[in-house]
Parts: sequence; structure tokens; C-alpha cells
Amino acid sequence: MSKPKLGLALSGSYCTFDKLLPVARTLTEKYDVTAIMSDNSSSTDTRFVSAENMKQSLRKITGRELILTITEAEPIGPRKLLDVLVVAPCTGNTLAKLAAGIADTTVTLACKAHLRNERPIVLCVSSNDALSTNAKNIGELLNRKNMYFVPLRQDDSVKKPFSIVSDMALIDETVAAALDGRQLQPILR
Repeated sequence: MSKPKLGLALSGSYCTFDKLLPVARTLTEKYDVTAIMSDNSSSTDTRFVSAENMKQSLRKITGRELILTITEAEPIGPRKLLDVLVVAPCTGNTLAKLAAGIADTTVTLACKAHLRNERPIVLCVSSNDALSTNAKNIGELLNRKNMYFVPLRQDDSVKKPFSIVSDMALIDETVAAALDGRQLQPILR
């Protein structure tokens, strides 16, 4: 029996990439994983990781080529390429675009294409403005059909009082719940 097909879409919260790689390895045990990277995440070298090293790591983990362009992401919908799509990390910028229906990056177009099939999207938030500017977008997406959140918490309430991160260790459990049509609870931890 074949494994369910999971898209793992990365937007540019570079400081979380090192935490995501072990999760990606674990996901490949249950799912046929295809990595999708936004233009920024696939082309920007940062103090955390070089873009080329991240792409090489994802290719090695998934055993397949990455989706790196809008043109490559578009067939996700018409060809029904995925059973579930995980956006991890999901930045405030990506949250805002998804809430507004904007599909101008590889990740947001992958989401739009995937949603046309009424299949689940799992958002793993990492945003310094999630409890300020992006709070309304989280609220909007919580009320949307087929949108699920990996449980969230403040990561540094003293130095970054508006910052929220999802617990990446709960991605697998959230995906299982989403495939069953349920939001993993509690959302706030």
C-alpha cells in the first residue's frame, strides 16, 4: 500500500529550519514527502543556513526534487498531487497572503492549488507579529475550511511579546488529525 502524499512547504523563518529537518525525516517514515520552498527560502543565505545546504538536505531527506517555482507548484491542484500540505515554517507574511487569498509565491500558490481539491493544509506558525498585526489573519484562517494549525505558544513573552511559534514536534500528530478532519487540541499551549 502506498504512503499518503505530503507536501512540506517552507517559507522564510530561517531560524526554525534546523528544527524542521528532523521533523521532515520523521514524516518520510509515514508519508511520501515533497518539499516546496518559497523563492526567499530557496535563495537566501542567512546566518542560520545557506540556501544550497537547505535544498541539499531536503533532497536527501525526501529522495526527490524540490518544487521551487510557481510554475512547478501549479499542477499540485489539477493533478491532485498531495493528500495534505504542511506549511512549516509559516511566516506572518505567508499567513497574511493566505488570509487575503494572495497566491504570488511558490508556497501560497501551492496552498491555493491544493485547496481546490478540498484537502487539508496544516500551518506551523513562526511569526514575530502573530499577536499583533497577524492576529487577525490567524483568526481568519482558524475559521476557514480545510485549514489546521499546529499548536501554538509564545516563544519569548519578555523580549518578543507578540511572537508565536508552533511546536514542530506536533506536526505529525496535527497532520493525522487534519487528515481525519479534526483540529488538534488545545491550539494554545
